[in-house]
Amino acid sequence: MYGAMTETPQPVPDPAPAPEPASAPVAAPAEARPSLVGLDRAKLGAALAAIGVPEREQRMRVNQLWHWIYLRGATDFSEMTNVSKHLRAQLEAAYSLDRPEVVVEQVSADGTRKWLLRFPPHEIGESPAEIETVYIPESDRGTLCVSSQVGCTLNCAFCHTGTQRLVRNLSAAEIVGQVMVARDRLGDYPGRDRATGPGLPTEGERLVTNIVFMGMGEPLYAYDSVKEAIEILSDGDGLGLGKRRITVSTSGVVPEIERLGSEVGPMLAISLHAVRDDLRDVLVPINKKYPIKELLAACRAYPAASNAKRITFEYVMLKGVNDSPADAKALVKLLEGVPAKINLIPFNPWPGTQYECSDWETIERFSDIVFRAGYASPVRTPRGRDILAACGQLKSESEKLSARERLALRAMMAADAED
Repeated sequence: MYGAMTETPQPVPDPAPAPEPASAPVAAPAEARPSLVGLDRAKLGAALAAIGVPEREQRMRVNQLWHWIYLRGATDFSEMTNVSKHLRAQLEAAYSLDRPEVVVEQVSADGTRKWLLRFPPHEIGESPAEIETVYIPESDRGTLCVSSQVGCTLNCAFCHTGTQRLVRNLSAAEIVGQVMVARDRLGDYPGRDRATGPGLPTEGERLVTNIVFMGMGEPLYAYDSVKEAIEILSDGDGLGLGKRRITVSTSGVVPEIERLGSEVGPMLAISLHAVRDDLRDVLVPINKKYPIKELLAACRAYPAASNAKRITFEYVMLKGVNDSPADAKALVKLLEGVPAKINLIPFNPWPGTQYECSDWETIERFSDIVFRAGYASPVRTPRGRDILAACGQLKSESEKLSARERLALRAMMAADAED
């Protein structure tokens, strides 16, 4: 079931204000004020310096802003009760606490939520950028799948996002902004009314407990933004998502894997999907540049890997393509010596794809072979298929689904319902 479209209210012009004393700060138009949401401590300090906050006060003021923005989820400077009225007025005049614009919100029958988000242009003449972010709830956790690029360059054959051209990398603030939007919509802050609905976590205090960089784009092609975003997300005085709860998924940008482990240290996931170079060259074309042997060598050397922090290998199950018992045995041999778990992903169809999902008996047989070899091999339950929010289905260019795509989507949903 598709959720209702969420429209952003249009601003209503205020009556002309009465003249103010020269010393009073006058707020600039909302669209001209940069947002502080998503900035790290150094950038918050620079923002405070720009409005004249003395250097001796900046560290204290940064800590105050950090608390209100990231721990409390403040959406207005007036909420910051331990900040002086004068500084609040200065902040209001120069900055905002705006989040990315929610263009569309969809809620799946299984509780999965997908947001189409819009970011303002970075440069004059540039169009606003749009990406998708997906929230996947379970009884004991809530995983937010964030995007790192607008579009993608990898052209993975089975992935809907790969049919969209790359526009640009997201900034760290835009990545963090996705988390802020999700927590806003879910009421996932102290003292807020928590969202209700099917599938939401019933255990624990938080609704967003895990972050996965598995949305649109290749995270290691946006390395600097991803690194900065993870440091903000994992800060214990704010959003407080430990690095063991943050996973970066790459299709195999080998030179950046060691750097990610040594400089950042999140959990690592590899979009593998094939055990032979000839097949992976087709399914994941970056393999032509960094073949399987080089990729596995980088995984074995990943500084953050251990038996307690295993690397996840993602393997999408494609009917008649990569799902044979021989493939399963080759996968086990390939991963020998790597602290790993294997995440089997039933293929999520999208309009126009040439691939089909392996049947359940085939997936179970594949899983049994991997499991008997000593590897955890959970089969990921498809989530959010009815809103094209499942793995490999994200695509968020502003154009709408064509009539052919809509008909194909309805046919897929009808087939799922019959199964």
